[in-house]
Amino acid sequence: MTHSTTHTPRPPDAFSGAAVRTDGNGKADEPAVLESLERRVLWLATAMIDHANRGRPNRSGLKVGGHQASSASMAGIMTALWFGRLTAEDRVSVKPHASPVLHAVNYLLGRLDRSYLTRLRDYGGLQSYPSRTKDPDPVDYSTGSVGIGATAPIWGAVAGRYVDDRTGTRRGGRQYSLVGDAELDEGAVWEAVLDPATADLGEVVWIVDLNRQSLDRVVPDIAAGRLRQMFDAAGWQVLTVKYGSRLQALIDRPGGDALERRIDEMPNPEYQRLLRCDAGELRRRLPGIGPDAAAVAAVIADVDDIALVEAVRDLGGHDLPALLDAFDRIDDTRPTVIFAYTVKGYGLASAGHPQNHANLLTPEQLRDLAVRTGADPADPWAAFPADSAEGRHCAAVAARLTRTPPEPSAPPAVPADLGRTPNGRASTQQALGRTLLDLTRSAPEVAARVVTVAPDVASSTNLGGWLNKAGPWSSTAKQDWFADDAETLLRWAERPTGQHIELGIAEVNLVGLLGELGATWSRWGHPLFPIGVVYDPFVGRALEPWSFGMYAGGQSILVGTPSGVTLGPEGGAHQSITTPSIGLEQPGCVAFEPAFALEAEWCLLDGLSRLGREDGSSTYLRLSTRPVDQALARIPQEAAARERRRRQVLAGGYRLRTTPGARVAIVAMGAMVTEAVTAADRLAAGGHPVDVVVATSPDRLMRAQRARDGLEPGDSWILDQLFPQRRPQSLVTVLDGHPHTLAFLAAHTGGLGIRTLGVTRFGESGDLPDLYAAHGIDADHIVRAALDLIDRPD
Repeated sequence: MTHSTTHTPRPPDAFSGAAVRTDGNGKADEPAVLESLERRVLWLATAMIDHANRGRPNRSGLKVGGHQASSASMAGIMTALWFGRLTAEDRVSVKPHASPVLHAVNYLLGRLDRSYLTRLRDYGGLQSYPSRTKDPDPVDYSTGSVGIGATAPIWGAVAGRYVDDRTGTRRGGRQYSLVGDAELDEGAVWEAVLDPATADLGEVVWIVDLNRQSLDRVVPDIAAGRLRQMFDAAGWQVLTVKYGSRLQALIDRPGGDALERRIDEMPNPEYQRLLRCDAGELRRRLPGIGPDAAAVAAVIADVDDIALVEAVRDLGGHDLPALLDAFDRIDDTRPTVIFAYTVKGYGLASAGHPQNHANLLTPEQLRDLAVRTGADPADPWAAFPADSAEGRHCAAVAARLTRTPPEPSAPPAVPADLGRTPNGRASTQQALGRTLLDLTRSAPEVAARVVTVAPDVASSTNLGGWLNKAGPWSSTAKQDWFADDAETLLRWAERPTGQHIELGIAEVNLVGLLGELGATWSRWGHPLFPIGVVYDPFVGRALEPWSFGMYAGGQSILVGTPSGVTLGPEGGAHQSITTPSIGLEQPGCVAFEPAFALEAEWCLLDGLSRLGREDGSSTYLRLSTRPVDQALARIPQEAAARERRRRQVLAGGYRLRTTPGARVAIVAMGAMVTEAVTAADRLAAGGHPVDVVVATSPDRLMRAQRARDGLEPGDSWILDQLFPQRRPQSLVTVLDGHPHTLAFLAAHTGGLGIRTLGVTRFGESGDLPDLYAAHGIDADHIVRAALDLIDRPD
C-alpha cells in the first residue's frame, strides 16, 4: 500500500531551486553548488522511483516499490560525501533503500547512462538495492540483506590490509558504511563492532542516518545516547551531527538552552509529530508543559512562521557544512561512527510521516518538487550543463574519483591430484588439514594464496598443523607468550606473513570476512584462496551473509565439519540435518560431501581451482570426523583409471560396486558409505546382489539432470555412468542428513521405485550404532529398504 499526504507544511526553502551565483571571476560559492547538487540528486532519486511505479507499463500488476522517503533522508549526506570529500581510494556501502540516490549521484558524475534512469527495478536495469555484480554503474558493496552490507566494509578493510601485506603496498582510502538507524537492531552489526579485530581499523567510518523511523512507525526509543555509549565502549570515535544552522541559531538565542533541552528530552514520536505541524500548531506544541515551557515560548515568539517550520526540520544530517565539518574531524587511528540526525522524507511532502516508508508522491506533489528543486518536468532526467558551476564541479569530482582499474592477475594453477593414496582409517576432516600441508610442499605458489578463517575452532577441525606451518595473521607482529611452553602444541605467533585469521565465536563475522577475502581478485587484482571452517550445524547461521557474499562476487570455500548425527556424543544441538540440501540449493557454489580422504582432497583442489577468476564460483565441503577404512574406496592403481575416478567424484559420484543381475542400487553419501557396503555384503550373502553408488555431490548430479532436460547448460554424462538407462534399477538412498536431498534421483529408476533414508528429526547424544538405528540409516534399515524394493510385484 502507498500513502500520500496533502495537508503538510511547505518543505524547507533549502529546496527553493535558486540558481547558483558566481563572483566577478566566475567562481561559484561551493556551499551553494553543493546545495544545488543536493536538490538535483533528490529530484532524480524521487523521479526514478515515480517513473518505475507510474511511468513504466506494469504487465504483472505487482507493486514495483521504491523508497522515496528513505532516499530523501540520505540525499544531503551522500551529496556532501561524494561531491565534497570522497576520494578514489575510498569505498562506500550504501544503505539498501538509498540506491536511487547512488544512481542519481553516479549519473551526475557521468558514470551511468541516462537511459537507465527509467529502468529502476526493471529486468536488466537498475537493481532494487545496490549490487556490485548486477548494476551497470559503480557499486562498491552489494547491500540489501539488513546488517550485512553495513558490516561489509569492516571485512573489506581487513581483506585490504591482508592483500597489502602480501603485495608490499599500503593503499589509502576509507571504508564507509551508510547505515539506517533501524539497521542497528541487527545482531550482525554488533558482532562486527565488538570483534577485537575491528578496534584497529581506522579506515572504517560509519554514517548513521538517524531518522528514527522504521518501516511502519516512528521508533519509540531509538536510544541514541545508549548507541553512542556502545560504540564508544568498543573503542570507536563517536561524532554527532544533530542540529542544522537554522535550528542552532534558535538554540544560540538567549534562553535557547531551554529549547535544546526540550527537543533533546522529548520522545521520538512527539518530535516526529512536530514535523507535520504548521506554525500555529508548533507554537502550541513545541513549548510543552514542563518547567521550560515559558522559556521555549519566548525563544520562538518573534520567529517568522516559515522560518519556524524550517528550523524545526533543520537537523544536522541535512546541513552540508555541518556534515563536511564532521568528515574533516574523522580520526583515522580508530573506527569512527557519525550519527547524522535526519528527517525521513526531508524535502518531500511526506516528510516525517510515520507511514512514509513506501509513500509515493502524488503527481501534484511531484510537480511541486520539480519547481522547488529547479528541475524541468518536461525533461526530468536533465543533467547540469557542462559550463555551469554545477557541471564543472561534477566534472572535477568525477576526475577526482576516477580509479585505475586493477590489473588482472591470474591465480596460480591448482594441481588436480597431489599423487598420494591414503590408507588405513582416516576421516574426511583429517584430509582437510593433510591436503593443506601437502600443498605447501607440492604447490607452494598455491599454498601461498590460501588464507584460512575460523571462529575459534581451528584445532578441533584439524587445522592445527596448517596453522603451525602458515601461522596466524595480524597486520602488526604480536608476541606469542607461550612460545617457550613445551606443552603448548598450537603456536600463535601473529605476524603480517601469517595465513590464518581467527575471529571470535561469530560465524556471521567469519563468512563476512570470507566474502571480502574472496573478492580481492576483482577489487585489487590479487586473487586469494579463502577457506572458512565452521562446525557444520552452524552453516545455517552463516548462510545468509555467505550467500550474500557470493551474490556480491566473493568466491570462497566453506567447510562444514563435523557433520550430522555422526557427531554421536556431541548431541542434537551439534547434529546438522538440513545442510546437505542447503548445498544442493545454494546458487553460486558447488557442494560436495566426500566419503573418503582422497575424494576430500580432490574436491578441495577443485574448489581452489575455481577461485579468484571471472568465471569462478564458491564451494561448500561437508566433512565428517568418522574414521573410514580407506581400502573400501578401491582407488584404481592405473593412472588413467585413477583420473577417471577423480573426474567422476567431481562430477557427482561413481559406481563403487557393479554386480551382474543387481535390481537395486544403494546410493550412499559421506560417512554412510560404510553402512552401504555392509548392507550390500549382507544382501549378496542372502542371494540378492545389489550395486553401490557413492554420491559425492548431489548438487552436481542435480545440475546434470537439469542439463539433460535442457533447463540449463552443462554436461549430463555422469548420469549415464551412474544410472544407465539400459540397466534401470530401484534405488535406496542413504545419507547423514535429510533424505529429500537425494529424492530427485527417483527420475533415474525407470519407475522401479526408490526408498530415501536419512535424518528427519533432532538428534541426541549416543554412540553411532544406536543413533544410526534410531534414525533408520544403519545397515539393517538399508537391507530392509532394498528387500522391500526387490520384493515389489512387477
